[in-house]
Amino acid sequence: MGLTASLVRTRPVQAAIGTAASLRAERFLARDPLAAQRKIFCDLVRRARGTRFGLDHGFHEISGMPIREAIARFQQQVPVRTYQDFWDDYFQSGLSIGPDGGKRLRLDGATWPGRVRMFCETSGTTAPTKFIPFSEQMFSENRRAALDMISCYLAANRSSRVTRGKILYMSGSTELNALGDGICSGDMSAITLRFAPRWLAPFVEPRPHVSALPWEDKVRAMAELLLADPSIRAISGVPPWILLLLKRCVELGGRPLGELLPGLELIIHGGTSIKPYWSEFGALFGDNIPHFLELLPSSEAFMAFQRQGEARMRLAPYYGAFFEFVRFEDLDGNGRPAANAEAVTLEEVEMGRRYAVILSTCSGLWRYHIGDTIRFTGLSPHFIEFTGRDRFLDKLEEKVTQAEVERAVSDLNAGEGWRVREFMVGADVAARRHVWVLAVEGEGRNAEEAARLLDTTLRDLNADYATFRSQGRINAPEVLLAPEGTIYDWSKTVRGKLGGQSKIPHIDPTPDSSLIASLRGFAGRG
Repeated sequence: MGLTASLVRTRPVQAAIGTAASLRAERFLARDPLAAQRKIFCDLVRRARGTRFGLDHGFHEISGMPIREAIARFQQQVPVRTYQDFWDDYFQSGLSIGPDGGKRLRLDGATWPGRVRMFCETSGTTAPTKFIPFSEQMFSENRRAALDMISCYLAANRSSRVTRGKILYMSGSTELNALGDGICSGDMSAITLRFAPRWLAPFVEPRPHVSALPWEDKVRAMAELLLADPSIRAISGVPPWILLLLKRCVELGGRPLGELLPGLELIIHGGTSIKPYWSEFGALFGDNIPHFLELLPSSEAFMAFQRQGEARMRLAPYYGAFFEFVRFEDLDGNGRPAANAEAVTLEEVEMGRRYAVILSTCSGLWRYHIGDTIRFTGLSPHFIEFTGRDRFLDKLEEKVTQAEVERAVSDLNAGEGWRVREFMVGADVAARRHVWVLAVEGEGRNAEEAARLLDTTLRDLNADYATFRSQGRINAPEVLLAPEGTIYDWSKTVRGKLGGQSKIPHIDPTPDSSLIASLRGFAGRG
């Protein structure tokens, strides 16, 4: 144990940490979210006045107006954009190929002052990879959010031992790609780990050599680490992969999880709803279940986290992002806000309504449609639930779009003898696979052939899906072939909607995959 870790774990330091956490939690709870949003909006527009984006959209004029008039003018003059829009208009011009043949990406005052030196890489829907600008200020804002979240937890759990131990961070790829002149890109987790303060290193697992292992080897190594190191008090990651890790612990340890990991106190999860997995977590832990806290992070901005004792996350509109919201009903067939869709501010949201999130950030994204949808379950405070990505297949974190799903079926139908009349795809979370129900015309078709063709197309179209399939994180899909009228019969009988007159969702939109389970059961009876 290093000197820093030994010092932090002493009683006086732990007492000081507890006091500081309580004060920080009190300040967090005392904040006015609407006032914070007004201040963030003004600061963002003022700072970006001299950028190319600010000059293009009249930020000098907007920054001198009263706040309500300024926001209205901002919404008039700045259209909602997708990543592809930003790439075409502002980012692509900064891309070049260096003498060594490597990519170089320079954003100097394009949409945010100065040079952006970090980019989060994510799988794109219209390009193989998205490069999301991640400014130094956004890095600082994310760190503030993390400190507020853990402070709220410690303030609610005075006897917590989390700060006396370690956290196991189930990161994605930890490799960073050099883009020249000190600029880098990589997975969000890679950036977070690489640029974390040095004093934090003794408290974070796994070590770099484990993080760099192939996925299956990494899961086994982390499971062995959990079983061997009782000082690991917390795990952070995505629910399905945390579940996979804990199951591996049981396989290796041969005893109930509560006996194997008695010191595990906290599981921090995000990225997808935990609802489909909750019963499995309960079965694994039994009566010794740890605390669970949900957060809503993204490559664009930190958005929300759950306080201990509260059933839902609180929107946290304090960290360098100005929020707008478009009603779910106002999204078009591709999941984008329709041209005439109204965007409302936090002050105007309604409880119970589902919204697509639009962000303007201190990394230079302006009225950016990130693809996440949320529902407000309270307005004072602003409690929310994450309702997924509109028309995305993402229960296993693969982020397959509706367009990609429909392209796969289209390609199947283009093959010899295939006539898919209707279909739905969803996730079987426990089996870590996609389930397709295809209503086909005629007989003699082979489900295994359909599974192979659909799988191949999605691998070609979606980088995350291809990676997860090759790593074994997603298994081969299951395909159920049914007579062509089956899905409409199911819709009429089970959903109470009139057969072919009812639009069938091609991607199961339910948080717990209940729709595809219902359809599979119905179709299987025949």
